[in-house]
Amino acid sequence: MANTKLSHQTFSPILAVHVTSRRLSPTTTRLPLQFFKNKSLALKLKADQKSFKWAIGLSLVDHTVNAERLVGFLYDDLPHVFDDQGIDRTAYDELLKFRDPITKLDTLSGFLFNIALLKTLFRPEFQLHWVKQTGPYEITTRWTAIMKFILLPWNPELVITGTSIMGINPETGKFCSHVDFWDSIKKNDYFSLEGLWDVLKQLQIYKTPDLESPKYQILKRTANYEVRKYTPFIVVEANGDKLAGSTGFNDVTGYIFRKNSRSEKIPMTTPVFTQAFDAELSKVSIQVVLPLEKDISSLPDPNQETIILRKVEGGIVAVLKFSGRATEDVVREKEKELRSSVINDGLKTKAGCLLAQYNDPGRTWSFEMRNEVLIWLEEFSLD
Repeated sequence: MANTKLSHQTFSPILAVHVTSRRLSPTTTRLPLQFFKNKSLALKLKADQKSFKWAIGLSLVDHTVNAERLVGFLYDDLPHVFDDQGIDRTAYDELLKFRDPITKLDTLSGFLFNIALLKTLFRPEFQLHWVKQTGPYEITTRWTAIMKFILLPWNPELVITGTSIMGINPETGKFCSHVDFWDSIKKNDYFSLEGLWDVLKQLQIYKTPDLESPKYQILKRTANYEVRKYTPFIVVEANGDKLAGSTGFNDVTGYIFRKNSRSEKIPMTTPVFTQAFDAELSKVSIQVVLPLEKDISSLPDPNQETIILRKVEGGIVAVLKFSGRATEDVVREKEKELRSSVINDGLKTKAGCLLAQYNDPGRTWSFEMRNEVLIWLEEFSLD
């Protein structure tokens, strides 16, 4: 974020200039002293913050930093951080300073080794949401990292979202610092026990069946919930009695087990949704998601008048994951907890909620069940 303060261990406030091909304008920002190869010059500049005559002495006009080009470069390069292509190491200073809440590195080789280690221990996915220039020699990125820890038999999924503030060396035009800030913790300075605990608690066992599920993108993960963007999907739906109830379940599953106009067997998916449409959570339906390649016009008609096919248009939801038995009391308490957290963060919620149950309760231990409460959001901006 543009106004995020970088760690005092890495950065020192000095006067900087915004250099483009058109103008030279003074502004105050935080730049690492490593920007300047000549340390005596750096100290002199630090002592002379009230004047920017030193810009002429620096000859920065001869070292113009094209931030717009670097923004475009990062859009192209960063998505490759965990694939076989990898990032372009020539865009970084050899003495790159990298910090996140639990990692501290002072060389490019160390940074690249850390990436290789993550690829060995996890199956990492990296999603780049945006890249912006946020200072004269500063570019900020927002991202989601999803990593499955392959050394544990249940392959827990670790999700970290946040921003990276990347400093540019005006002498070389290369990135000389990279500082990560996680959305899920408050203390982002190295070393953060809060950050370590945030990683460890995600190692909890959740059993997710190897079945097709609605597609979504994790936009943000806070300490209390995830924000996801769902793509459209189709459900077969019947009336239910309560969020944690099973009324109507046999009707909707009967549809996929040949009780339809073509006697067609349709593959099973996960999760099973129950949805409350009103604030009192009293008007409820139960839903089974149909395979994503299906089109509603090509699906067989239901045999029963009590069930319908419906396209869910997708959108943005806040999600709270929990294990154990999803009783009515537990689900209602989780809904209150989630709604309170979301509202406290300034987000607008829609009435009602969904309960997603991923497991067969007769075949799954309670402690490894994956359950989720979802609340649709009116709007969401990924700042």
